[in-house]
Amino acid sequence: MEAIRVTVRRGDVIEAVHRVHAATTDGESWGDPDLEFFLRSSCKPIQAIPFVEGYDDLEDDEIAIACASHHAEPAQLAAVRKVLARAGATVDDLENGLQQGRPDGKLGHNCSGKHAGMLAACRANGWPLHPYRDRTHPLQQRIAELLDGRHVGVDGCGIPTFSTTLIGAARVLTRTPRRIRDAMRARPELVGASTGAVDTELMRLRDGWIAKGGAEGLFCAAHEDGRGVALKAEDGSYRAIGPALALVLGLDELAVAPVHNSRGEVVGDITYAP
Repeated sequence: MEAIRVTVRRGDVIEAVHRVHAATTDGESWGDPDLEFFLRSSCKPIQAIPFVEGYDDLEDDEIAIACASHHAEPAQLAAVRKVLARAGATVDDLENGLQQGRPDGKLGHNCSGKHAGMLAACRANGWPLHPYRDRTHPLQQRIAELLDGRHVGVDGCGIPTFSTTLIGAARVLTRTPRRIRDAMRARPELVGASTGAVDTELMRLRDGWIAKGGAEGLFCAAHEDGRGVALKAEDGSYRAIGPALALVLGLDELAVAPVHNSRGEVVGDITYAP
């Protein structure tokens, strides 16, 4: 099938069109299932495995925030601090940089939970804390074994990231261990945001699913029955993901996303073309 066509309408005029490629482990595809790209933040539940392997007393909020691309909400920042305390580390130990428009310095970066989990994984395994983001560090070597990507790049937060195909991305979260799945489903608001995050909304709307969005218009999800799905906006626009996911999974709740102006008024919509 052709890539999913998502339109952005303001009033009666279509202002933009996004093409979204999608694939499922059931063999369905829209667009190019061999499209290659980097996994970016969609693989955070896999990057969290060394952290979870290192402890038998982790609470759901600690695991969920290690898998998160958070919005610096108070509960999310509190969870990052909790993981840092477990690691015996401070905000200064975080190797992510600053993120424009975010509070609390490096703590407010949307990847700080992942970085805190990596520090705690190093502490549990007796690995050096720094430089934990280096490709030669034992932590990153362990993660590379788990992801087995085609090519290696550097993510926006400085951590190595790995490329895969669309169908490969559909399989990624199907390998998420049960403990991580349970924590993500127990605390979905920590993984994304209290409102407005497509990954959080899928986990709230449908039983059995875990989900994680990534940069450049990427979205991966997996069901406890073994099914996996991945979506990639060709132009990197994440606003196309909700409506495209609605088509792929039959999620009527996400089929139409409103377009707001600066006054909070609805002035248009984003939806997939039939």
